[in-house]
Amino acid sequence: MVAGAVPLRTASKLSVLVVDDEQDIREYLQDFLSAEGFEVTTLADPTLAVERIRDEVFHLVVLDLMMPKISGLDLLQQIRSVDDDIAVIILTGHPSLESASASIQHEVSAYINKPFTPAEFREVIARIAKKKGLVLRREDELHAAIGRQIRDLRKARGLTLKQMARRTNLSVSLLSQIERAESSASVSSLFKVATALDVRLTDLFGGY
Repeated sequence: MVAGAVPLRTASKLSVLVVDDEQDIREYLQDFLSAEGFEVTTLADPTLAVERIRDEVFHLVVLDLMMPKISGLDLLQQIRSVDDDIAVIILTGHPSLESASASIQHEVSAYINKPFTPAEFREVIARIAKKKGLVLRREDELHAAIGRQIRDLRKARGLTLKQMARRTNLSVSLLSQIERAESSASVSSLFKVATALDVRLTDLFGGY
């Protein structure tokens, strides 16, 4: 059915609030979105959602359309009364023209029919992120980009890992792990690598 760095408000990760009364759906979305690099909060009681949105930072809210106590559409309307910018996705197993039109009136970011595939959900998230000015980049993708950039710069200069190790006072093993994205390099290590390659530290991030 369904889902990385970031700046929208003030979070170090994209933060998602999932509101659904079905436990299996909440657990699925929790696992899926967490694996995609999101910070996930789930709520079974939709009447608590507006208070959480008012008090905490969320970049995206995922709402089930059919819930007890309050419908997803009514909750969407309440959310818009306290936050007219936050992205909202409506999920429904019972799509209708009426509910889709009502969702659009309250500026829903997406209206998704159940069941849906992970690829479909990722595509929706990417579209929302682009519109909202978010950057979806998972940490492992950043590490891979840094590793590729270091390897390319090193080879362009005709340097071996052993030579880099002497220049940086880092081990060959650590340098190799950084280039293969198998290890997260510290800022200190990256600074030593950048100095050895005679580039700025930011040049190692490959456009990130």
